[in-house]
Amino acid sequence: MDQKSKDPLHGKTLEMILNELVARFGWPELGYQIRINCFLDDPSISSSLKFLRKTPWARKKVEDMYIHYFTKKN
Repeated sequence: MDQKSKDPLHGKTLEMILNELVARFGWPELGYQIRINCFLDDPSISSSLKFLRKTPWARKKVEDMYIHYFTKKN
């Protein structure tokens, strides 16, 4: 019996999530929607990952945005 995880982030790394968001929206829009300096001031994947891994509230905002735009709602 195959059981699917109900977690929409199952199997996704933070880096994968961030790359998909940047590819879809770009840094300027991402910085507009989630107002954190690592998206606004000389953004990069590596600096953003460092910040998001240390800052739970910011990571949650990124994950919530990903869920909103990239997962199907039933």
